[in-house]
Formats: sequence, structure tokens, C-alpha cells
Amino acid sequence: MADTTGQPESGNAPSKNALKKAQKEKEKAEKKAAAKKAQEEKQTVVVEEDIAKDNYGVLPADYSSAVTELPQLTEGYVTKEVTLIARIHNSRSQSAKLAFLMLREDGETIQAVLAASMKEVSKQMVKWAVGVSMNSVVRVTGLVQKPEPPVASASISTLEIHVHKIYLESETTILPMQVKDAERPPPESTEEGQVDAEGAPLVTLKTRLDYRVIDLQTACNQAILDISSGVKTLFSEYLLKRNFKWVDSPKLLGAATEGGGGVFEVSNYFGKKAYLAQSPQFYKQMLIAGDCKRVFEIAPVFRAENSNTHRHMTEFTGLDFEMVFNQHYHEVLTFAEDLIVFIITELQERYKKQIAIVQKTYPKAGGFRIKDGKAKRFTYLEGVKMLKDAGVDTSEQDRFENDLTTAMEKRLGQLVREKYDTDFYVLDEFPMSVRPFYTKQHPTNKDLSNSYDFFMRGEEIMSGAQRINDARELEDAMRAKGVEPSQEGFADYVNAFKQGCRRHAGGGLGLNRIVQFFLGLDNVRQATPFPRDPQRLRP
Repeated sequence: MADTTGQPESGNAPSKNALKKAQKEKEKAEKKAAAKKAQEEKQTVVVEEDIAKDNYGVLPADYSSAVTELPQLTEGYVTKEVTLIARIHNSRSQSAKLAFLMLREDGETIQAVLAASMKEVSKQMVKWAVGVSMNSVVRVTGLVQKPEPPVASASISTLEIHVHKIYLESETTILPMQVKDAERPPPESTEEGQVDAEGAPLVTLKTRLDYRVIDLQTACNQAILDISSGVKTLFSEYLLKRNFKWVDSPKLLGAATEGGGGVFEVSNYFGKKAYLAQSPQFYKQMLIAGDCKRVFEIAPVFRAENSNTHRHMTEFTGLDFEMVFNQHYHEVLTFAEDLIVFIITELQERYKKQIAIVQKTYPKAGGFRIKDGKAKRFTYLEGVKMLKDAGVDTSEQDRFENDLTTAMEKRLGQLVREKYDTDFYVLDEFPMSVRPFYTKQHPTNKDLSNSYDFFMRGEEIMSGAQRINDARELEDAMRAKGVEPSQEGFADYVNAFKQGCRRHAGGGLGLNRIVQFFLGLDNVRQATPFPRDPQRLRP
């Protein structure tokens, strides 16, 4: 009779179900072991196949190589190996074996190619490179090649780098805004969170200034900084060649000079009060009295004026000069006109590339005009008449009650450009009532003065005049303006002229305004690395 219990006839033999279960467990264990072995073998293969493991990663502490600056690259470098230190402007992975990086230095960009088909590059290296955060600083070594077609998105479009080494020198950890977003001009509105028609962020001027270090990295801002540096270079070059002495005047003063208004007070200067200098005016004149015939200074100027406009700041860089003359103050006026013409024309010649870069963002940058290479000069009264003829109410100016308003200056600039085809003009012989006490009175009209202002695109960049060089005349002029010559801060200045002093004149230019109006920027803060105004003390 057959056994119906399913148990083997012998008590020691396993059942068929137990055998099947054991077989399955065995197969499962074998598969697991095989998978583990395969994984170990795969990892071993990965290590063995990463032939480029020494060609990428964090920059070794003892690594050194000759470095070429990106803007220096020319077609003469083709097929040569170079090492660059640049930021990763953008990156794109084409495949596991191919990636493209856009490198940026000093506002210039160039494409870099990483291809695992090269013996020095592995897939792991390609993957690592595209994983580096944007704007990080990397050291890249590779061969310079000519791409076909040229890389339209790079400023250096006719060259590219075929990378065989890339090391991370400094990693970006916080990026509150993208450099590529800062390359677009700021919106007119101050509202945050705006986008353009394509959905790209529009970064306001406030945000740019809050994160100025990133904003300064754009090609446009790099070019603006170059041009600003150029203005100082050209200013000093012109004056040094004409025997001027480059001087430095104190910025901490013992009294609030030039009238007292708009002065920053240092409340505890070793138990006393001190003040930040509004200008180097007194010291320039004292140097003239000390037989320094021609002096100039490039230095900060401080104005405690609550002016929140597109052209005012509480601290700016002044370009000041003072010089003696022989016959008439127009010798100095003509000298100053020639100085500005020199600066503008040399900027247009020496900084063509930078101007073209700025013009991509600010279209007015390339259009500054000086007709026939000369300043257009008018008297103040001629300027007022031009405004009156154009329908502007000049009743206060006719009565010498007020200086020209900003709106009047701009309108006059438009009229001068339309009629005389120039963006640079000068007004001479201002009313005495709107000039400081040290200004020399006009010899034949007591209501006027031997003073002048310079304008670019209808906005003031310089104020200047012949100065009073006789001590008694100066004392009378000071009292007429409500200033006591013997009070602290003024006595030393007046006494300088009691030793005798030659006739002299000069002026004070605002570097930041020159750059702003020359390039047609919307705001003087765009021409200033780290601006200071009534609302801003950072960064």
C-alpha cells in the first residue's frame, strides 16, 4: 500500500520539498556571492581604469606651473600647452565622455573641452569637472586649439582649450546671484524679483551693490574699472609731464572749514573733535603760497549731504589741481579744457576694447562727442540766455539768486549737443553769489566772478576758479559770506597769504562722474567699486 504521509520510507532521507527549498537557498546564496564578486571586480576595474586620477581634483599643495593670463591668449598659442587660472562661468555635459566648460578671467571667456578620448582624460575626470560648482576657481592645463566653427558664446571665440589637467583652487559655496544675470543691465524699477521677456532674472542696482564682489566680475564692470583707472592714469600723466607736483593733503581736520555745512564729524579724536575734509582746496592754495607752482592730488573727498540722486555720493574720488598763472586766469581755464580733451580722446584711443564691452550693456558708451577736439566755452549769462530762448524759466538765475538746477544743466547740455555737436562744454563767469568766499571777483562786474564749471552730457564734472591771493581781500570776502577769518580752521589758511602769494587758479574734478558721463551710465554708483551714500555703508 502506498505511503500517503509524504514522508520518506527511511527516517533519515529529506523530503522532496525540503530538497527543493535547500536548492533554492543554495542558488540564492550563489547569486548573492556572484553579485558581490562582480561588484568587487567592477570596483577594481574602475580604480584600474581611472588613468586620469592624478590629473584632476583638489589642487595639490605642492603643485606649481607657469600660468598664462586668459586675456593674453592669441592665435600664436595654437598647439601650445598653457595653464590658466580662471572661474567656471558655465559647464555642459555632452555625454559621459565629453563635457564643455566656459572659463572666465578678467571678463574674458574661453571654451574648454574635456574628452575621455584623450589619454590624459577619463570618464571620471569628465564627471568630476562638470560637478564643480559655478564660479569656482580652477587651474586648467591643456592645448590651445582652433575650434571649427568659432565658439560664438565666448569672447575669445577663435580659440579653445583641450584640457588634460584640471584642479580646484577655490570652491564657491554661496552664490546669491549669477554673474551671467548681472551681465544684463539693471531694471529701471527697484522692485525685486523681476524677469525679462525670456524669464531670465533682472538684478536691481541695490542687489548688485549688496553683492558687489560678484557684480564686479562681469565683463562690463571689469571694463568700467579699467576705464576708471585709465582716467586717473591720464590725469596724472598729463600733469606730471607739465611739472606738477603730486601731493597729499590731510583728510582729518581740526575744524569744519569751507562754511561748516555738509561736514562729517569725528566725535572722539583723542578727546577732541575732528572733521573729514570736504576738499583739499585750502591745502592746494597753501602749497601755492609755499612756492609750489603747480600741484595736484588724487584722493577721497567727503560730503555730508543727504543727496540721494544718480550723481551724488557722500564719498568720492577727487582729481584736484591748482597752478599759478602769469597774466589772466583764462590761462588755467584753457589748460583745464585741454586736460579734459586729452583724457577723453586718449580714453577713446587707448580703451577702445573696454568701451566696446561697456557699450553692449550701456549703448551710450561709445557715443561721447567732442567736436574738433576742443571744448565749447560760453559765459554763464550766455548759457542762461540759451535756456531762456528755449522756453525755460530762468527768472531766479537772471536775478543771481540761484545757480542752475540739475534739470537746467541737462537741458543746456541737450541744446549744446543739438546746436554745436559736442558733449563737453564750459560755463565761465558765474555769479559771485553762488560761489565760495575764496573766489576772485570779476574785474569789471562785481556781480560776477572769475569762475567756471565743466560739463559732460549736460552734467557738472568740475568746479573751479581764480582764487583770492591777497590776505586782506580774502578776509573781507570771508566776512561778506559770514565767515570769521580768525576762527579755528581758517586762521592758518588766511595767514598763508600774508607771506605773499602768486595769482593762481584751479579746479576739482569728480573721477566717478567723469566715468559715469563719459560712458553714459545711469548712476554714479555703477562707476564706483564700493559706493557710499546716505543709505549705504556696506559692503
